[in-house]
Amino acid sequence: MKFGFVKAGAYTPKVKVADVCENVKNIITGIKQAEEKKVELLVFPELCVTGYTCGDLFYSDVLLKNAEKGTEQIAEFTKGKRILVFVGLPFRKDGVIYNVAAAINNGKVIALIPKTFMPNYNEFYEKRYFKSPSDKVINVSFAKEEVPFGTKIILKENSNENFRVAAEICEDLWTPYPPSISHAVNGATIIANLSCSNETVGKSEYRRNLVSSQSGHAVCGYVYCDSGDGESTTDTVYAGHNLIAENGNVLNESELFEGGLITSDIDTEFLEFERSKLFNHNLPLSEYVTVGFSANNEESELERTFASAPFVPYETDKRNLRAKLILSMQAAGLKKRLEHTNAKSSVIGLSGGLDSTLALLVAVTAYKELGKNLKEIIAVTMPCFGTTSRTLSNSIKLAKSLGVTLKKIDITKAVKVHLKDIKHDETTFDVTYENAQARERTQVLMDIANNNGGLVIGTGDLSEVALGWSTYNGDHMSMYAVNSSVPKTLVRHIVSYYAETSKGKLKAVLYDILDTPVSPELIPGKDGEISQKTENIVGPYELHDFFLYYFIRRGYSPSKIYYVAKKVFNGTYSDETILKWLKTFFRRFFSQQFKRSCIPDGVKVGSVALSPRGDWRMPSDASCALWIEELESIEL
Repeated sequence: MKFGFVKAGAYTPKVKVADVCENVKNIITGIKQAEEKKVELLVFPELCVTGYTCGDLFYSDVLLKNAEKGTEQIAEFTKGKRILVFVGLPFRKDGVIYNVAAAINNGKVIALIPKTFMPNYNEFYEKRYFKSPSDKVINVSFAKEEVPFGTKIILKENSNENFRVAAEICEDLWTPYPPSISHAVNGATIIANLSCSNETVGKSEYRRNLVSSQSGHAVCGYVYCDSGDGESTTDTVYAGHNLIAENGNVLNESELFEGGLITSDIDTEFLEFERSKLFNHNLPLSEYVTVGFSANNEESELERTFASAPFVPYETDKRNLRAKLILSMQAAGLKKRLEHTNAKSSVIGLSGGLDSTLALLVAVTAYKELGKNLKEIIAVTMPCFGTTSRTLSNSIKLAKSLGVTLKKIDITKAVKVHLKDIKHDETTFDVTYENAQARERTQVLMDIANNNGGLVIGTGDLSEVALGWSTYNGDHMSMYAVNSSVPKTLVRHIVSYYAETSKGKLKAVLYDILDTPVSPELIPGKDGEISQKTENIVGPYELHDFFLYYFIRRGYSPSKIYYVAKKVFNGTYSDETILKWLKTFFRRFFSQQFKRSCIPDGVKVGSVALSPRGDWRMPSDASCALWIEELESIEL
């Protein structure tokens, strides 16, 4: 697939214990289904060729020889098929039996990977039958071929450097030191786990957490395939609980007792990007054998989903919990700054828009927690050329309903004098006209803060920081920026959460602010309505926040962002519109770094932040030529 996505699958067949022929037939059925979906990596359960619950039958030459013969038949079926398949079987070498995963590709068994840890407690007694292997990889004879045998084997796809697979088996994952840690450190981006984990009450939740956390711990894709129908016998029941996870997130999961195939797309490019930051320690490396294989590189449908608003949880309860947490984090950061500087007041420019509203709500929260007088918060509304009656009215209502000090300072005359002083025609609505207002407002705020022994609280959000949508030494500057790592799409939900938990006049004004178009209000309105709408100028914030997340957090290239965005926003934005604003995003992101290089302190609340002192260190004069060139090469 494109852009490092690997389509992986886990298939639980119906098992007939000790009936190799029946099991091989059902395994081949699974391979056929996976092939139809263009799966590149397919994992079957532990000992699925014979069944896990064979007991002392594992000692039987008949069972062992037919297991090898059956695996050879499975391999023969894959001839000409570009898929890597793992099946489980018992294998005898030098008089002892091993529980192994056979890696199969294009008609051959290309590796045998034995289970390391044998459970021998409660309902498990594997040490009765199976031996743990040594660390050394050797060649053994299997199906008339010389095959590498050992745990330290990585299978690498011949045309995709990032598609590297290693295997562990069931109990290996449940131990204090799973082999998958060593596999990942030594380069495997995907771990296959062939399992036969019986079901008990509460175990599925533990198993899910174990798989997801291990994929995060090892920064890998993890394909866990469990035994199901047919294995249940005597005192144990098996539910076929299959999971596909990536870096701590479960991508797909089967229903218990359903069996069959689950699939998802593992992003190996992202895993490599994440490891480049996390794996640069002196981690212990081992001697591994690399075995090549060929997988299906044809284009297939990308079935995994991507959140259209990656910063905003989809579920209401989770969204509200995040809003509450972020508000608390912002308030905690501001509390520390106020205490450290012994500030006597906090000064906030209140525009009637979302950002300044959130900044004021943060200040109120901080002051309540400090037990300070809310009148020490000075909200300053500064109407000028583009201010509408709606936003001005909302500013006043908000300040009054929160009980803070309100100052109304009309800056129109001051700006007109300034424009006259610099010989600028006030009927020319250009960047000078706009920025003169923004800088005058910042000057007023700074001077009020000085006059009251206070700090100016910045209102700009993460989306504006990314796009450079601020006036240098205007709203770009403050003494502490509480919103600087909160994206615009999330600002709205935090304010909405506050509104939902409020009453009366405060609730009403917050909802009206939420309903107001986003605007800097620097150009005169028409018939009392806002004429300058930010998203008409720089583009929709839901697109820019999407671009920002996948560029910074997941390391996607411009063309990969476009590829995913087309899928996510299909029916909402045309391909042309997405590409247009994506180009705008990259041009602005690179050209506006000089503003980010000197932004004020501000609390970090999420995994994407652009502080030059923390998460993002980029030259102010870096060229965006390579990124734009990639976008220009895209054909619509």
